[in-house]
Amino acid sequence: MLAITVDTEHGRRHSAITAAQLADLVRRIGGQGDRFLVLQRIPDLPDVFIQVWHETEGEAAGSGSYTLEYRDGAYDRHFRTMLDAPDPVIAAMTGWAACGSEDWRAGLEWERLEFEPPPPVPELDLGDEDRALLESRVREAIVGGYATRAELAELAEDYLVADGVHPISLAQARQLVDRIWLERVAEQASWQDETDPERLTRAFAALESVGITARENFTCCRSCGQSEIGSAGSPTARGFVYFHSQSTDAAASGHGLTLHYGGFDGLPETTASLGHEVVAALKRCGLSVEWNGDPGRSLDITRLDWRRRLVG
Repeated sequence: MLAITVDTEHGRRHSAITAAQLADLVRRIGGQGDRFLVLQRIPDLPDVFIQVWHETEGEAAGSGSYTLEYRDGAYDRHFRTMLDAPDPVIAAMTGWAACGSEDWRAGLEWERLEFEPPPPVPELDLGDEDRALLESRVREAIVGGYATRAELAELAEDYLVADGVHPISLAQARQLVDRIWLERVAEQASWQDETDPERLTRAFAALESVGITARENFTCCRSCGQSEIGSAGSPTARGFVYFHSQSTDAAASGHGLTLHYGGFDGLPETTASLGHEVVAALKRCGLSVEWNGDPGRSLDITRLDWRRRLVG
């Protein structure tokens, strides 16, 4: 698997895909609404990406060439090459994604693109209390581990809004988020082996494979989760299990994780049976669960060490 995310023009994101899947995506692009791919490494790092544009229809199609670009950490480290076939694009992107040597650039004619330097970002004009509140909320969301850098910047920009006034700009929010994000990236570099959130993901994948819709960080609250979970998975699913973003925040703060579950037929006996399946799957993956068997009570994962690796 390649430790990358791939975003497409029509808004779909592919995460941790194989080299063969990446090759298929490159060969597919060209049609209206599906003309580019943007690759970011996992974890996402500011101003580090590679992207390709290819158009086969319309006036902008050209001669079927591929425009391949990458940025290496700053606006003045942005390079482009033009290629006439997908195979060298695939080779370069796969090499870049492998995070090994820089040999992937060899044999291609790169030109550095000129961009205006971004304007300086003013210092945050916040009191100590507001600054502490803002940084605490951003850290909580980063430890939660599901938000992208862009989503975190929007959160930070909006967090202290009062009467329609934004005390910080989007540029200031991005700068703040990137600083705290990189601190977490450095911290997680020392983590060894499988973490509890990864065990949870593994358990959810196993439940999904046997007809139970399993979703992490799903919606904002239980009310929304209960109303939306029915359409979140296969129409043939027997039941569901999920936790919402408020539960993610609780887990990130060291308070364990609450799971909601149920059978789609609404019968208590179905819900109870499904609850036992969920508990068994979690325990097989090494997680500790508290539940008394009552279908009217939620499941609680206790003694949870919430170290979710960032994606972005």
